[in-house]
Amino acid sequence: MELNRDTIRKIQGLVLFTVVVVVAGVNYRRLLVLLGRLLHIGGPFIIGGVIAFILNVPMRRIEAHLPVSEKHRKIRRPISLCLSILLVAGILFLVFFVVAPELFRTLWSLQSSIPLFFAGIQRGAEQLFASYPEILDYISGISIDWEQILTNLVTFLRSGAGTMLNTTFSAAVSIASGVTNFSISFIFSIYILMQKETLKRQVEMLLRAFLPEKPVERILYIARLSEKIFSSFLTGQCLEAVILGTMFFVTLSVMKLPYALLIGVLIAFTALIPIFGAFIGLGVGAFLMLMVSPTSALIFVITFFVLQQIEGNLIYPHVVGNSVGLPSIWVLAAVTIGGSLMGVVGMLIFIPLCSVLYALLREAVHKRLDDQAKNKKSA
Repeated sequence: MELNRDTIRKIQGLVLFTVVVVVAGVNYRRLLVLLGRLLHIGGPFIIGGVIAFILNVPMRRIEAHLPVSEKHRKIRRPISLCLSILLVAGILFLVFFVVAPELFRTLWSLQSSIPLFFAGIQRGAEQLFASYPEILDYISGISIDWEQILTNLVTFLRSGAGTMLNTTFSAAVSIASGVTNFSISFIFSIYILMQKETLKRQVEMLLRAFLPEKPVERILYIARLSEKIFSSFLTGQCLEAVILGTMFFVTLSVMKLPYALLIGVLIAFTALIPIFGAFIGLGVGAFLMLMVSPTSALIFVITFFVLQQIEGNLIYPHVVGNSVGLPSIWVLAAVTIGGSLMGVVGMLIFIPLCSVLYALLREAVHKRLDDQAKNKKSA
């Protein structure tokens, strides 16, 4: 092999890479600690970037359709940003301060319905097994202290989950570092959105200054692909959730079933979780209606699966379409892996992330197959 300048440079790069890998393998514990510290320090900026990305999705559309003349185009971005913040804040307010209290009030109102419901089941069982004295004696001997159960449940909600929630919010309000981190994140996101074109140009200049042209183009291509897929997924999931929740609210209202608004909003919110989310709304809605009327619960379950089929086969393909570009089997795998690693956040992140990896892998496979076909033809 000829030892020219390019060959020597490749050998140096290979030796440097080997040394870095060996040092990292030997000191991986220290590297993990260092990485944790860096993530802690850069946490506000990472959160700020996530907030900016979420706000940019509605802001971009609002800015494109905002009726502002060219003379006043400088105010187009601030107005769009303010409207996007109000939109996201309104959705969060609706979920946490309207739906959640209403759900707790509904559960609290069921304290009288649940004992009556199970008492009716017990009477029905007694009538059914009247000819079997042994079973009848066993059923008659079943006694449940519903007041004590409900008291324990309320105590848990107040002193358990309630205390944890109050502690979280109290800590976020009282601890100066928490307030400071959130403020820094929010302000950083605003700076990103107000100067996103400038930041994009500066990052591109930085890459071109220190990296060869081919890697730079590849990095920019992956960044554009990731931004497109993540934005399309976020927009599609939100729109699909709103449509699904509206369908349930209208259908349940027309059928005069109880808790139409609560179940509609709950399903819209949980539908943001791919595949499994809407079934959380199904479980809660079926339980609430079961306490009112078993017939209503059965009708609701049937209605749920009918609307799910309509949404899955007609609405979802048109709303989300092939923007994610990930086959169904890999969507299920992405949701399962993401949920195992990072919970609900992992479910939301891993689908577009796996879609990006899938698109890059598909492109690399097709390119390699095309090259192999060309080599066969030339041979």
